[in-house]
Amino acid sequence: MALLRTPTVQDHVALAEIELCGELMIAASAADGERLSPDRIDEVLKVRVECGERSSCR
Repeated sequence: MALLRTPTVQDHVALAEIELCGELMIAASAADGERLSPDRIDEVLKVRVECGERSSCR
């Protein structure tokens, strides 16, 4: 007999992490090079980096 349960916060977090990993895999498979650049990873994950936080900002 299977028990029914309501989704928990961890379920939502896990699903979000799986979705982000999927987005990274899609981007990696479409990339020309061997690896994604840190900037491309930030773009795929929709991360906004302030210039003081990354040495590549000029």
